[in-house]
Amino acid sequence: MSHLSERPEKPVVGLSMPHESAVLHVTGAALYTDDLVYRTKDTLHAYPVQVMKTRGRITALRTEPALAVPGVVRVLTVADVPGVNDAGMKHDEPLFPDEVMFHGHAVAWVLGETLEAARLGAAAVEVELDELPSIMTLKEAIEAEAFHGAQPLMVTGDIDAGFADSAHVFSGEFQFSDQEHFYLETHAALAYIDEAEQVFIQSSTQHPSETQEIVAHVLGLHSHEVTVQCLRMGGGFGGKEMQPHGFAAIAALGAKLTGRPVRVRLNRTQDLTMSGKRHGFHADWKIGFDADGRIQALDATLTSDGGWSLDLSEPVTARALCHIDNTYWIPNARVAGRIAQTNKVSNTAFRGFGGPQGMLVIEDILGRVAPLLGLDPMELRKRNFYQPGLGQATPYGQPVPQAERIAAVWQQVENDGGIADRKREIAAFNAAHPHTKRALAITGIKFGISFNLTAFNQAGALVLIYKDGSVLINHGGTEMGQGLHTKMLQVAATTLGIPLHKVRLAPTRTDKVPNTSATAASSGADLNGGAVKNACEQLRTRLLQVAASQLGSNASDVRIVDGVARTLGSDKELAWDDLVNTAYFQRVQLSASGYYRTEGLHWDAKSFRGSPFKYFSYGAAAAEVEVDGFTGAYRIRRVDIVHDVGDSLSPMIDIGQVEGGFVQGAGWLTLEDMRWDTSDGPNRGRLLTQAASTYKLPSFSEMPEEFNVTLMENATEEGAVYGSKAVGEPPLMLAFCVREALRQAAASFGPAGVSVELAAPATPEAVFWAIESVREKADVRSGDGQAPDDSEIRTDTSALSNA
Repeated sequence: MSHLSERPEKPVVGLSMPHESAVLHVTGAALYTDDLVYRTKDTLHAYPVQVMKTRGRITALRTEPALAVPGVVRVLTVADVPGVNDAGMKHDEPLFPDEVMFHGHAVAWVLGETLEAARLGAAAVEVELDELPSIMTLKEAIEAEAFHGAQPLMVTGDIDAGFADSAHVFSGEFQFSDQEHFYLETHAALAYIDEAEQVFIQSSTQHPSETQEIVAHVLGLHSHEVTVQCLRMGGGFGGKEMQPHGFAAIAALGAKLTGRPVRVRLNRTQDLTMSGKRHGFHADWKIGFDADGRIQALDATLTSDGGWSLDLSEPVTARALCHIDNTYWIPNARVAGRIAQTNKVSNTAFRGFGGPQGMLVIEDILGRVAPLLGLDPMELRKRNFYQPGLGQATPYGQPVPQAERIAAVWQQVENDGGIADRKREIAAFNAAHPHTKRALAITGIKFGISFNLTAFNQAGALVLIYKDGSVLINHGGTEMGQGLHTKMLQVAATTLGIPLHKVRLAPTRTDKVPNTSATAASSGADLNGGAVKNACEQLRTRLLQVAASQLGSNASDVRIVDGVARTLGSDKELAWDDLVNTAYFQRVQLSASGYYRTEGLHWDAKSFRGSPFKYFSYGAAAAEVEVDGFTGAYRIRRVDIVHDVGDSLSPMIDIGQVEGGFVQGAGWLTLEDMRWDTSDGPNRGRLLTQAASTYKLPSFSEMPEEFNVTLMENATEEGAVYGSKAVGEPPLMLAFCVREALRQAAASFGPAGVSVELAAPATPEAVFWAIESVREKADVRSGDGQAPDDSEIRTDTSALSNA
């Protein structure tokens, strides 16, 4: 076992324990960024001047009427920016734009003594536009060839030979929706200037170092003049990886100009209309199978909806290409990616970061063609799994280690879920119920862990031991409710060999750990855990020398367990507190800076080849649904999940992440239907789903009636801290099984062998239309005995999602 993955005697990691802030959460005592306003004197409130047109060049911006509003202190415009007028890393997101690029684009910000004064002031600002044509849909962008950013191409094998060898070839298209993060806490920042002209910002951000960098270049400062702290976030899901920077810059600019603290906090409607979503995608595809139903070739073009600026669209699209294979070996492939530029908010990171979109394409393809191949969808999927020991690699050239786990988790789901018996029960139920059908589907996942950009795979930590034996840890990861801080406490206590209550964790801030990567890509525990472990190991090594001198032995023979240092084979011991105190008086350094970098990564973005991922996480899920044939309404009767998290650092946290990720994925695939006004009317470009009343989120009523989650056992990951694996993003994609079960339920209303086209999200409306399509095909068959030609499957769900 590797040094990184080996666990010592009586480790604190692996124990089930509640979230470190659970009590604070449920009692309302947990502090979030906006709570600090009430502890800050003389705070000004910032309010955006949003332009409710989709695109246009600003010809006039009159701020004088706002200054006449009582309580308005200042209006921030481009003339106030001392540095670079840009809030993005691609330099294509002006903080104060001269051209409105989406409906609700903020062109100025009003500072007021109260939020109401700022709101009234923003309403008084006069903006004149020279309106310009806009692009709202992927279809419009593709027709206009409106693309921006890189256009990667992934090629493996010989695609022409692959299709030539195929007994069955199908082609089609698939368009699926974006998704709103809908974190409980909206974007928020609070900035003030101290007596040394240091800019200090409290920000709800997943990437404090990048927030620091953006604020510094907007203000024309160096990074050491800006400090960013993140207490915690009320959810992030990727939506606070890039998008908080501009809001923090507005707060910092206002504070710099007025000398007073400035607060930015978006209300829900502003957050929905100003911040980016998960990228919607369009896929054109052609796939070939041999006579046994094994994939021979895939040719696909994936077009992501980037919105008005690039943000993270390039790496999101790249990861979609990297995950189009999911758990399936595709020997010959050509997959192209491109980013559509539309006049919508700039789409951004969202749990899975393009992986779900790529994987959804192949799962949709298999679900649609299985009946045409005369195969059960479960069997078709199993026939195409990566196989261990055959040297199979992904289309971008990375070998697939632990490929046996793909089949192992699937088989455990089949066994634990009693799938064979339940399928027979479902068949009997469907035969007896003409207007209500049930179905059961299983899908698997293979998700790569690491940032595609190799440089991001590093982390730092600062661990301090005080004279009384208490320990304070700082690391670069941010807490958004996912339990990262809980795991880091467990890692520190385990490495030092002390009880958990001895360790406390400080808020994430850039003047303690510099140059951190975003808490994203499911890498938070891997990277920061490695750094915390490294710092603690340095301290433990020093303390073992002190203990050895006190116990009269060699340092190599000393163990620290449960806060007591003992020598092997001896009864002599030294309590932790006494050990630390002795070390202090011996002038032994009791602080350490830790560092970790993920080894073994290589990626060439131009050739789209390499090994960008440290390892893969695996999982499988089965969902049973029941569908009403009259309305398309459905319920999830049961879900069974087996998921690979290696040796869990904190099982209770991980199970919660699996459950939450699954439900969020089910929301994206079945409920969350974003609607935009795509008409040519005066409200073109307006987001129509601007609240929870019009944007349907999963709630208790959508939870599976029976929900079984099992973590894979004996699953040590040699290359990660204490043998664990990432858990944040992969479970979201387990929800594919819900959509596939709905597809199969819809198919049950017609004859066998019918390919069912199902929109995404598969809302009850979409399921109803899928059922109607199946019934129409049944009528065709009963009329002339001929089945329709399904060799070409072309579905554009945009009409449904934008109806």
